Amino acid sequence: MTFFRIVRNGIKIFGVVIAAAAGILLVLAGTGSSAQPKEKTMKENVEQATFAGGCFWCVESAFEGQDGVLDVVSGYIGGRVENPSYEQVSSGTTGHAEAVRVTFDHSRISYRELLKIFFQQIDPTDGEGSFVDRGSQYRPAVFYHSPEQKKQAIAMIKRIEAARIFNAPLATEVLAASQFFEAEEYHQDYHSKNPIRYKFYRAGSGRDRFIKNFWQNGNNQVFNEPESNTAAPNVTLPSDSELKKRLTALQYKVVRQEGTEPAFDNAYWNNKEEGIYVDIVSGIPLFSSEDKFDSGTGWPSFTRPIDKNEIREVEDNSFFMRRVEVRSKTADSHLGHVFDDGPAPSGRRYCINSASLRFIPRDRLEAEGYADLAHIFEE
Repeated sequence: MTFFRIVRNGIKIFGVVIAAAAGILLVLAGTGSSAQPKEKTMKENVEQATFAGGCFWCVESAFEGQDGVLDVVSGYIGGRVENPSYEQVSSGTTGHAEAVRVTFDHSRISYRELLKIFFQQIDPTDGEGSFVDRGSQYRPAVFYHSPEQKKQAIAMIKRIEAARIFNAPLATEVLAASQFFEAEEYHQDYHSKNPIRYKFYRAGSGRDRFIKNFWQNGNNQVFNEPESNTAAPNVTLPSDSELKKRLTALQYKVVRQEGTEPAFDNAYWNNKEEGIYVDIVSGIPLFSSEDKFDSGTGWPSFTRPIDKNEIREVEDNSFFMRRVEVRSKTADSHLGHVFDDGPAPSGRRYCINSASLRFIPRDRLEAEGYADLAHIFEE
């Protein structure tokens, strides 16, 4: 059992709360007949959604306060024991998963929007648990309440897989919602009732670090893209055989076989001329000399792309390391990797292969068809 798992189990001992009975107040409220049509409409708009994404404290907090979300309850689902306790579920022996049940008004927030929120809280490729919490009781899953919810959940998973954000296949299950058992009262709204203990657990869980690396970096644009995943307008991509003829052996190895060129022995590592760097395959602008800096690594390094929507950041577990690969969105060219050790203001270092780029000097922008980017160099 990990330290933070022990801490979390210990925290619950201090969090026991006696629930106050407030139902009498509701009885005092009048229910005039004129309100019935409105109440009926509200009931017709109300749906439930159930998501499992590891620690329900964290998942619950993501949905709380969202416009259109009426209620969020932490609990257990998908197991074989009636009304299980936290101790039983956390032991991994009941088959349940920690989950949250979201009650929402679909006229104010769509189920698809809830899916977007959910997937950006989890590692959807980890079927063995969630971050520091290991075991099937922390597995990621969408529990659907209708055929339409099932359809949308499957479509969302396919969309994420098609974007190739992760090297591993998605392991998030899509299952029919079974009986949901509410967790003990001290687990409900834990993030707001015990903020210090909650933040301590969350900081050590690894969840926020993952969210920053894989969702808060432009990859979340996958949720806003149209269904078709086509190349950018007016861009015709060459075939693989054409690429082999057009590129050098090194260039092809880098962009199509995820190769790496030698450090300090490449075209642009020490280039100080003003201009832009475009994808050598598609010609799409990717980086600017305004964001280039000397990282001392021997490869061109940038603090940010020109347009973050033109690149994708993908999990890379090759060579027994966990890194973040950078690829161009339109041509799917391997560019390099990004690291969180760059200078201000972004704090990021996009370490890019010269072989994946073509440099357009500032004074050639108009002639090469990039006049709309001249503003980058204007004071």
